[in-house]
Amino acid sequence: MSEITRTVFLDDGDQKLALQKYTLTVKSGPNVGMTLEAKGRLVGIGSSPDNELSLDDSAVSRFHAVIEVDAKGYRLSDRDSKNGTFANGLRVGEVYLENNTSFRVGDSDIEFRTTGEEVEVRFSGKDRFGSMLGKSLQMREIFAILERVAKTDATVLIEGESGTGKELVAEAIHNTSQRKDGPFIVVDCSAIARDIIESELFGHVKGAFTGATGTRKGAFEAANGGTLFLDELGELPLDLQPKLLRALEKREVKPVGGNDSIKIDARIVAATNRNLLHEVKESNFREDLYYRFAVIRVDLPPLRERTEDIPLLVEHFLALANEMAGRTDIDISYKTMEKLKRHKWPGNVRELKNFVERAVLLAQGDQIETRFLSGQQVPRDEPAASQGSVPMAQMALDENLPFKDAKNRMIEEFELEYWKGLLERTGGNVSKAARVAGVHRKSVEYILKKLDLTREDLS
Repeated sequence: MSEITRTVFLDDGDQKLALQKYTLTVKSGPNVGMTLEAKGRLVGIGSSPDNELSLDDSAVSRFHAVIEVDAKGYRLSDRDSKNGTFANGLRVGEVYLENNTSFRVGDSDIEFRTTGEEVEVRFSGKDRFGSMLGKSLQMREIFAILERVAKTDATVLIEGESGTGKELVAEAIHNTSQRKDGPFIVVDCSAIARDIIESELFGHVKGAFTGATGTRKGAFEAANGGTLFLDELGELPLDLQPKLLRALEKREVKPVGGNDSIKIDARIVAATNRNLLHEVKESNFREDLYYRFAVIRVDLPPLRERTEDIPLLVEHFLALANEMAGRTDIDISYKTMEKLKRHKWPGNVRELKNFVERAVLLAQGDQIETRFLSGQQVPRDEPAASQGSVPMAQMALDENLPFKDAKNRMIEEFELEYWKGLLERTGGNVSKAARVAGVHRKSVEYILKKLDLTREDLS
């Protein structure tokens, strides 16, 4: 194979990868004739619109395969698809593509062809940026972008699944920027009632609506001199989007009920777990607003696509969990780490962090175990641990809440009922309760403090 990638190590520790652009052309199947010119180092292939190459092929999995450029070339990897990925008639898990060759996914044959035009991709020499950790090429590529972008006032759009750490990116951008001494204002567009979100963003004057007893600053004005982080941007009502576009273009806002505009001086960072380009095509999001936000676009990969980062993340979360539980001795075995690397982690880094914390709190020995992986928080062979608790199906489920908030509320209710019932049966004896639950006494003390559960609550 001719040299189509070339790696250069820079004096500052960064790494630069020179590669040739390439195209993917569908030669057979429902989308025959479709051509994609790859613009990034990673190209996802599947039936989901979240892929760069989205196919209308019923035999193709939602996330079927991915092409990733590395120092060796163009690596095609199957993503545990149902019907497999084939090259040269053989089903493959991973293979490097030659120029002018084809591979098959589902009922579609796809031709891979390099264009001869060279581009460069830079990777940071560091394995962290702010509170984010990662030594994979995906994360180091993101770190290299953020290291350059953070020092500017460019608007940044962060896309990625829930739990990938989008708010950590926004915080890191702010803390590394020249605005780090200014305010960092967060607005969750999915958590604000539709009828007050305009007021939350732009403020209001006294008497603007019923209940407006005084003048109130909006998030844009409150973020002056700092950064405004608009989380879950894809949830923003369509009728409010033109007003947001004007605010971004003119750098001024008009409070609800007011006549005068207020100049704003805030760096804007936004995040969404939706594919906003797909939302644009579905007429759920304005195209001009999308491009106003996507000056710099950062796409955070799900944890299942960067398994080489899991050991680094686990060690970090273990240190935090040990400190939280008042212990220093809990570790992880090689076998357990390998199981964690094979887990799909639908909740991404947030799920991994919660697992490590839970496993440390419930550890009976000096190592965490994978039996707590699927949300199982107490061993199945401890019947006493379930007595006194309320079955999950009987707990109140508020379907009007966002999924994340509803899930957290359910977990909090479970923990409260579980420990309240257990302590009632043990007469408030924390040591006995710890033995019954199979966890360390210090862990129980931390949990009770977190739940604000006292002896008076047991009467």
